[in-house]
Amino acid sequence: MRILYVEDEKFLADAVIHVLEKSGISVEWTDDGEEGLNLAMKPIYDCIVLDVMLPKMSGFDILRHIREREIKTPVIMLSALSQAEDKIKGLNYGADDYLAKPFKTAELIARLQALSRRPALQDEKVIRFGDLYYNKENRTLNELDLTEKEALLLETLLQEPDRAKNKEYILNHIWGSDNYGDDNYVEVYISYLRKKLKKLNSKVQIKTIRNLGYKLVSKVE
Repeated sequence: MRILYVEDEKFLADAVIHVLEKSGISVEWTDDGEEGLNLAMKPIYDCIVLDVMLPKMSGFDILRHIREREIKTPVIMLSALSQAEDKIKGLNYGADDYLAKPFKTAELIARLQALSRRPALQDEKVIRFGDLYYNKENRTLNELDLTEKEALLLETLLQEPDRAKNKEYILNHIWGSDNYGDDNYVEVYISYLRKKLKKLNSKVQIKTIRNLGYKLVSKVE
């Protein structure tokens, strides 16, 4: 599981991150509201843990902005404010859960795990894999433009990513059975796509499986 943690109390954040990572949860942390919003706009997280009181922009404002832009990543709000109206405000803005400070890290982990078991709510136009997010509508990979054939190749590899796709399958899927090129077409576009992944410093790789074809692998937990 990979989460975004937006919290301006560094001592608390350090302690929480330590326990979460020991539990196998990958954490990206920021203590700034504006940076938190920029990160939250990227649909690469399984959950966002969001404090209410933050520098530059409140957690409520971050939540409101991402929901207005149809970012559907589950959000757990954190707040020292325990009044019912604050909980209602967060839930009305689109929070999935609310945890009052001080809290036990074990309870936060339990709530994260509960949210991860819910059916995915992400926009079907956006496909996530590892640290990548591919927008099918505008053919961008982590906001990097792809050509038509690069996009079709990526979509092919993202279909059942655990299964390798051979050259014949890729040729048929992208160029069509009546318009075959040769094996070099696949190799050339695999090379193009690998260069894009390298440009993005992605931990996702296109692995060549001997006698089977190509598949996506990710080192991101």
